[in-house]
Amino acid sequence: TAVHDMPNAEQIADIAEEAAGFARRMGYEPRLAMLAYSTFGHPQGERSERIQEAVRILDKRRVDFEYDGEMAADVALSARAMAQYPFIRLTGPANVLIMPAFHSASISTKMLQELGGSTVIGPLLVGLDKPVQIVSLNAKDSDIVNMAAIAAYTAGA
Repeated sequence: TAVHDMPNAEQIADIAEEAAGFARRMGYEPRLAMLAYSTFGHPQGERSERIQEAVRILDKRRVDFEYDGEMAADVALSARAMAQYPFIRLTGPANVLIMPAFHSASISTKMLQELGGSTVIGPLLVGLDKPVQIVSLNAKDSDIVNMAAIAAYTAGA
């Protein structure tokens, strides 16, 4: 597996499976949301269609974790917002977020780290042959320790 700047639907589905597996290894039952600027086809666009296709691919694979998409981040993270979509497959707010591209994952992670008031670990590199993680040049000591611990844990998994 490689880092894909703009993954196609098949790669997004692969990323989702790897991320769900990682969440399980960390002790969480994954509720995975595939994020986009649109929510369930409104408004429609090429990038949201990739996410919709990734969901169909996971349907065909019959994976054993909760997932849905495409949806905006506020829908993925808010039970109140989810209630507006009675057909949503998730039983609660998402605990695994799949971004549509590497740049959106990086931007979102950095924003959450600066503004969120909680510990954010990511973006994570999963599915590689070796346990590798990256941190930004501005990473805090705790970020480096967290990513090193994840790399060490995956090395022994």
